Amino acid sequence: MRQWTRWMLAGTALMSTALFGCSGPNTSGTKAASRSTSRTPASASGTLAPGANTTDALVRAEGYRHQGDMDRALAEFERVIETNPLMTVAYLGAGDIYRERGDYVAAEARYAAAAKVEPRNFDAQFYHGLSLQLLNRVQEAVRAYLRALAIRPNDFEANRRLAMAYLDLNEPIQALPYAQRSVALRSDSGPARANLAAVYVALGRYEAAVTEYQQAAELTRLGPDILLNMADALGYLERYAEMASTLDQLLRIEPSPAAYERMGKAMFKLRRYDQAMQAFANAIALDASYYPAHNGLGVCQLNQYLWSKGENVAARDEAIKSLRRSLQIEPKQPRIVELVRRYGV
Repeated sequence: MRQWTRWMLAGTALMSTALFGCSGPNTSGTKAASRSTSRTPASASGTLAPGANTTDALVRAEGYRHQGDMDRALAEFERVIETNPLMTVAYLGAGDIYRERGDYVAAEARYAAAAKVEPRNFDAQFYHGLSLQLLNRVQEAVRAYLRALAIRPNDFEANRRLAMAYLDLNEPIQALPYAQRSVALRSDSGPARANLAAVYVALGRYEAAVTEYQQAAELTRLGPDILLNMADALGYLERYAEMASTLDQLLRIEPSPAAYERMGKAMFKLRRYDQAMQAFANAIALDASYYPAHNGLGVCQLNQYLWSKGENVAARDEAIKSLRRSLQIEPKQPRIVELVRRYGV
């Protein structure tokens, strides 16, 4: 019996979607705003159209932007683009405003145009990649980031974002060198270390992952998804007390079915069976369709039946009910099917 309970309580896959959240659009948007103000007409490609006072328009655009009048700033940038379609800095300025507004489609179009006009412009390539990533066009984002890094190989954010993109594509081997380089470039960055930890988790290098998560925790406040991944890594290393401590921290921040279900696993492994059952029940209370929690509860109940040497029939019946409920939600679970077949009546 120990063999299947061990499988049951250690087999849940890690959740990695949250790496992208280490440094979201707001952080990048702030950085973009500060960088874009240093862009000047001198950095633009092409020749000014005859009679067009493009420089004055760009100065007005940046002035409006500095004042927070984004509508007028955008209008000036668009007017420059219409007057001189080879003015890279205007495409970048308009792209920044669109991206900061959450209009990633328009932002992508403007950054793409900037990159086409001036292929060796790092900002154009990088922010084109970022807008593509925000649109979930990850494969295209990878190509844009690679072009940006060909121009500026040691840019911290480009390396970090490229690692995240590769991880989104489930290509952790490709992600690893860029995640490592971003940490080497900025060892005091919590998001970079958490990103590297996620890559290590995907590669099954749990000791290295936990080390990076711990260092990230010293540098920044970890978000819920990262704490969940850290707990999973600790679980794979059978460090269940630390796993439970991490999950307790997570549950104080943001209770979720996944967090309660992982806590149930940790409590089971620590032989705190009543607490394990309560954690699984809490997960189900939050989301009755979260089938791993039904599996965990069913395993606990089935063990109660087995420990009673077959006398606690009520526990067996409850276990089969829990496992059947799990199968109703997700039928493709061969081992759960086998348990129901073996102990069902």
